Amino acid sequence: MEKKILILGSAGQIGSHLTNFLRKKKYIVSEFDIENTANQDLRKLKNKELIKAIKKSDFIYFLAFDVGGSRYLKKYEKNYNFLMNNQLIMVNVFSLLKNYKKKFIFASSQMSNMHFSNYGVLKKIGESLTEAINGISVRFWNVYGIEYNMKKSHVITDLILKGFKNRKIKLLTNGEESREFLYAEDCCKALEVLMKKYNKLQKNNKQIDLTTHKLTKIIRVAKIIEKKFESIGRKVKFIPSASHDSVQLNKKNKGKSSIKNYWKPKFTLEAGISEVFNFYNQNYKKFNL
Repeated sequence: MEKKILILGSAGQIGSHLTNFLRKKKYIVSEFDIENTANQDLRKLKNKELIKAIKKSDFIYFLAFDVGGSRYLKKYEKNYNFLMNNQLIMVNVFSLLKNYKKKFIFASSQMSNMHFSNYGVLKKIGESLTEAINGISVRFWNVYGIEYNMKKSHVITDLILKGFKNRKIKLLTNGEESREFLYAEDCCKALEVLMKKYNKLQKNNKQIDLTTHKLTKIIRVAKIIEKKFESIGRKVKFIPSASHDSVQLNKKNKGKSSIKNYWKPKFTLEAGISEVFNFYNQNYKKFNL
């Protein structure tokens, strides 16, 4: 029997990639995202469409969250709506996952132990709820890829898109902060592996880190993107600012390698950036750049 998969947050950065990836693998995939229709608002109590979708699913990826890149978090994570949106999403979804005893993966973050961040605190609560009902939490480490919601775009997409608009771009920080970047396709492959190995991994690993374990400074990312623009005859310069990392406060975590026997990332940072850059180079007019 073909596995029926529900992706909550299917229009998001990871959700959109995962939807396409799993459909290519011939899974039966149901999308669920407020971007599709107001009836798919996960904040809505007793949402009949959500109840129906969860009941008929064999496996659920809980990726939905009100979140974006560092620019978005810096602006909104202390706002009332941001806090309430994410709490309501978790209250509704976790209660249904518990009631219908579904196998699921909750999308957490490597920021879940950063208690100075409201986003980190909310993700930690999600991890605790996941463990309480025997699910698996996956901590994502700076996943990047093609994005369509520019208000929530993450750093690599953000820098590429800015490069098509301007010749000189000021970075949000001095660029000295380091991140572990994971390309979206590698992330999707890992999420499929986790679904297939769910019963085995669930016993010993309540939280799983998805990362390349390779730190790269933002200023280095900017240099890679500058060279991509050079390759198409466009001179772009990213200029560091005097600001420091105000989102993670330069805090670094070290991810565990608990699924290294089942999955390893394929794409180097340079190769992943090339994939994203080439897409926007061919389609940038569609994004009103």
